[in-house]
Amino acid sequence: MTVKFYGKAEEAANVILGAFQNPEKLPRALAPIFIKRKDDLPCRKWSWNNQFLTAMMGHSDARGFQQWQSAGRCVKKGEKCFHILSPVMKKIDDKKTGEKKMIPVGFKATPVFGLSQTDGEPLPVDEENREFIDSLPLLNVAKEWNLEIDTFSGETARVLGWFRFDATGEGKAISVGVKNLSTWAHEMIHASDSRLGNLTERGQHWRSEIVAELGSAVLLSVLGFEHDADLGGCWDYVERYASGVEIEPIVACGRVLKRMCDAVALILDTAEKLAVVEVTAVIA
Repeated sequence: MTVKFYGKAEEAANVILGAFQNPEKLPRALAPIFIKRKDDLPCRKWSWNNQFLTAMMGHSDARGFQQWQSAGRCVKKGEKCFHILSPVMKKIDDKKTGEKKMIPVGFKATPVFGLSQTDGEPLPVDEENREFIDSLPLLNVAKEWNLEIDTFSGETARVLGWFRFDATGEGKAISVGVKNLSTWAHEMIHASDSRLGNLTERGQHWRSEIVAELGSAVLLSVLGFEHDADLGGCWDYVERYASGVEIEPIVACGRVLKRMCDAVALILDTAEKLAVVEVTAVIA
């Protein structure tokens, strides 16, 4: 039951919705601080579509059979590959220069395997991004929910973060491409919304997206991260999704208010329970 912190979530939401009444007075949206992965993984050079497909398959790293062998790892017996799209290149004569050049003429399906499908030598760790993940607020809640947390290079990506869940609605992973806490909190709200059985929409639906964005601002405000709550960015995001379905932004927020408060409260309730467990363990 998400009871104890529902009132705090609702109170913070009402303050934020009050601020939304005068959007011209809101602070400007925070500029995204893009994450740049420094580990030289082959999949970091793939197209964003292939990288996103890899993430949706539940892998932070994927390679071909021989690429894994070159890295000192072997694909486990019985594991099934998934496919990415690789360009088919053809050599032609450049009429302007008279030299040979390669041009793409189509695509082919290339089999690859994810890191968890392999055994062998440990891979190098991107320490800077690992430290960033370890510093995230509510990381213990994400771990309690068995969520895998990862980062991606966000500057060239089409999204700033994503949350993945399976067909049963169980959360599996969160990945962020920026160091802004608002994006992390946004994906955590998606995870909470999913655990409550409310995230039934597929794709970027206005209801689930406004729940996550407004919930992110509320959650960070309750935790004392007023600057990171990014009310200006929150308003821009809500307004964009609401206008897409021809609903006034404030009205759209009101329609998902209870669902959003439930998601925030579940996170805070879980965090408090974990804190009690930690204190009890120390005393014991």
